[in-house]
Amino acid sequence: MCSPDRTSLIGLATLAITSFGIACGGRWVEVPGTEGTLKSAAAVRAERRLYDGAPPVIPHTDFGADCSACHDSRGISLEGVGYAPASPHDATSSSSGTVRCRQCHVFRTTADLFVASEFVGLKQNLRVGGRLNPISPPTIPHQIFMRENCLACHSGPAAREEIRTAHPDRVRCRQCHLAVTIRSEFKSELGAGLTGSDSTQTEPD
Repeated sequence: MCSPDRTSLIGLATLAITSFGIACGGRWVEVPGTEGTLKSAAAVRAERRLYDGAPPVIPHTDFGADCSACHDSRGISLEGVGYAPASPHDATSSSSGTVRCRQCHVFRTTADLFVASEFVGLKQNLRVGGRLNPISPPTIPHQIFMRENCLACHSGPAAREEIRTAHPDRVRCRQCHLAVTIRSEFKSELGAGLTGSDSTQTEPD
């Protein structure tokens, strides 16, 4: 059951974001397996970052509540509003988890540039991890710091379909998926038979 603060938050969010959604049709997609639960489209979410790796801006007005009231370790669905994504930072050490959100995330109050400059950020690269062989688990193609909660992006209603995991019940992700920390190629004869010229298996796209 919602606390009074959370109930008030839901009411304010419903009014603000539902109005926004009506005015900006086509920017929402339905959460798979639900009836009428909406979330922002992946392209819309990518627009909230100035460059690849930048913290996204906050797309809604200030509801006067802690961010973690909705953006907890799993996220919540707000009726008439959409789905509040989970926070990937709840397991971040030495960074206060989710309690200093606005140190990095800011509200967008204007479309004007804050300061003119020649800086051009890299566009968000929605790349996939590489594989040592066709049956290996893919590597992690991004930095892990501040993204320790893998399931925040790879599972649940807020996850993009392209990167949704088929095994969210396996909670020790890094037992199989490794971050790429060096540039040199890792060489191994393991699985050579699977990638040889006589193999019928091919590298996934």
